[in-house]
Amino acid sequence: MVKKILIALWVLVAIGVLGVTFLFVAIANGWIGYLPDMSELENPNYKFASQVISDDGKELGTWSYSKENRVFVDYDEISPHLIKALIATEDVRFRNHSGIDGKSLLRAIIKSGILMQENAGGGSTITQQLAKLLYSEVSGNKLERLYQKPIEWVIAVQLERQYTKEEIITLYLNKYDFGYNAVGIKSAAHVYFGKLPSELSIEESAMLVGMCKNSSLYNPRRRPERTKQRRNVVLMQMEKAGYITEAEKDSLAKLDLVLDYHPADHKAGIATYFREYLRLYMTAAKPEKKNYRGWQMQKFYEDSLNWEQDPLFGWCNKNTKANGENYNIYTDGLKIYTTIDSRMQTYLEEAVHEHVAEYMQPRFFKAKKGKKTAPFTNKLSEAEVEKIMVRAMKQSDRYRTMKNSGYSEAGIRKAFDTPMEMEIFTYDGVKDTVMTPMDSIRYYKYFLRTGVMSMDPHTGAIKAYVGGTNYYQFKYDMAGVGRRQVGSTIKPYLYSLAMENGFTPCDETRNVEQTIVTEDGKLWSPRNSSRNRYGEIVTLRWGLATSNNWISAYLMSKLNPYSLKKLIHQFGLLNKEIEPTPSLCLGACDASVAEMVTAYTAFVGKGIRTSPLMVTRIEDNAGNVVATFSARKTEVISEESSYKMIEMLRAVINEGTGGRVRRVYGITADMGGKTGTTQNNSDGWFMGFTPSLVTGCWVGGEDRDIHFDNMSDGQGASMALPIWGLYMKKVFADKSLPYSQEEKFDVPKDFDPCGSKLLDKPDDEPADSNSGEEESFDDFFQ
Repeated sequence: MVKKILIALWVLVAIGVLGVTFLFVAIANGWIGYLPDMSELENPNYKFASQVISDDGKELGTWSYSKENRVFVDYDEISPHLIKALIATEDVRFRNHSGIDGKSLLRAIIKSGILMQENAGGGSTITQQLAKLLYSEVSGNKLERLYQKPIEWVIAVQLERQYTKEEIITLYLNKYDFGYNAVGIKSAAHVYFGKLPSELSIEESAMLVGMCKNSSLYNPRRRPERTKQRRNVVLMQMEKAGYITEAEKDSLAKLDLVLDYHPADHKAGIATYFREYLRLYMTAAKPEKKNYRGWQMQKFYEDSLNWEQDPLFGWCNKNTKANGENYNIYTDGLKIYTTIDSRMQTYLEEAVHEHVAEYMQPRFFKAKKGKKTAPFTNKLSEAEVEKIMVRAMKQSDRYRTMKNSGYSEAGIRKAFDTPMEMEIFTYDGVKDTVMTPMDSIRYYKYFLRTGVMSMDPHTGAIKAYVGGTNYYQFKYDMAGVGRRQVGSTIKPYLYSLAMENGFTPCDETRNVEQTIVTEDGKLWSPRNSSRNRYGEIVTLRWGLATSNNWISAYLMSKLNPYSLKKLIHQFGLLNKEIEPTPSLCLGACDASVAEMVTAYTAFVGKGIRTSPLMVTRIEDNAGNVVATFSARKTEVISEESSYKMIEMLRAVINEGTGGRVRRVYGITADMGGKTGTTQNNSDGWFMGFTPSLVTGCWVGGEDRDIHFDNMSDGQGASMALPIWGLYMKKVFADKSLPYSQEEKFDVPKDFDPCGSKLLDKPDDEPADSNSGEEESFDDFFQ
């Protein structure tokens, strides 16, 4: 009887062994469950966020899909404390097994399976946990989880054959989701501590490893005490494994959790406008006219030029990986090395906040207080303001949602006029209030907008870029996307045309009213804001320095508006709607800040305009350089003319409308510049340049009818110039930056700006520009 029982037991054991053997053979051959092939094991399907990196090596931000904010980090970039904490807690014999730890597995089977203990300890190795993270779906019940286990064992063994121990740890830490969109150890270290993985301390490492058990249960922000207890368990395991002493364990266990929380938000950090502009630029599709509406033909033209001329525009759709697929900035783990300098970007953002948010905005609120048409100009009637507000209402998301839901116009307007609780933005933080949706639209129109860009005129490198005062609230980019009327900042293009046609800064004319007969026979007589030196003989240099409209009109009468339009396009202003009329010489055309900055590089660059450069190189997730970029250069005016322009634009700063750069901000650098103010103070501009940096600033309202009604506050010297002054003071004060007030323009010492003096041009011989052929602006619209 005993013999039969023993035989039966041996038969059962044999059947069990054969069954287990067959099970693993079946799994290994893919007959049961899912087993990835070798190519998948060699290249796990990780989705890595792309990193946007500054010129000085700082991470500006990442691009990813919302749940895959993972940035790859190598083994040697991970703190040794973190690796020790992980091994001590999750797999103390990690260095000695081949994927499965028999001792731990047997303990787990006995305690969990036979004795039914809840806290029996896991039997999974780090390699098995990696297999689970890579290839197992979330199980719905214990039976399904039990089915997944043997598949993970087989995968773990194959992973051990394919990778080194260091690579397995690296894969695991790059894969784990630590919560709050912190996927992978690099994101986790930044989100919870504001550090790199290599900088993590022992207690910080222990907390993150403790979260690997369950990042939701051990959430340091929502459950700090529970997370601290779990951290201390990890510290105890580290002491037990000999990685730290008992004294270290005891002292570290007494410490509270100290977080430096940085939410994984693509809208956080510096250079937000730049990063968004670059993201859209790199992912642009090949422009097709059918995808653009009638009012978007200007954008179609610009996109078409960029697609053909700029390798960075639409780069993701122009280039493919080794597998033939297009690059994806959200999943391919690219490193995009930009030209932005994080220090200069910070200085520019600070300057914008100091001047626009802290100084100009309170003055604007005060100026508009109690005005019935506020924030609009008092030159508008209440009926005109209501018309603008209705148009703004119809452009809102609330209106479109209600319209699509079938509400009548009367019903929608009633909803917009009904007070409700809401949160509103202020520069002092979000505030709770009660107002109507219509009033909230009007409230946000009170906020002044701005756009600023700073670039190296020789390399084209954009060093700093600000498209507004607050990206969360005002997302429309007024540096590279929005266009506004440029006012007197256009006058250097007019004077350049004059220099190209034989004029000199020392040429003279009488400072009196000018009248020009236009093509349609009408008389055009511009006004001037000052009667200083009225009737006197003045030089062109004085005319530009004081931004005198009569001197500009005088030059326009001697030149040709068609030649001016042609030269403006060559300076890089792409606006197709520029009208070749005499008023063009006073800035009657729209341009972006980026276009204006690009144009002014020609003065520093000896007549050669340099295109903006946003990115120097792109690397794939293996560190291979897959693309490099450099700026394009275009000759606009002669070298001699550029020297003459520097001479006159210096005068703007030293004795003209830009004088407060010296007087208020104490900047002594060799520089040139130009202020600009459009009709009714709708736009304030300042363009300033040194031998190594060109910076353009614009400030204005969301609508052109939103502006100061007085010149003292509304002029470019008051609205825009101070941003330049504050920014450049910070730049010059930072000795780690390569900018000095001692630097001089590269103008020959023996150059005479008044050489070849030309007193007048015959009225019957309008001058033309000889600086190249004009682009055809109609080719794309046939």
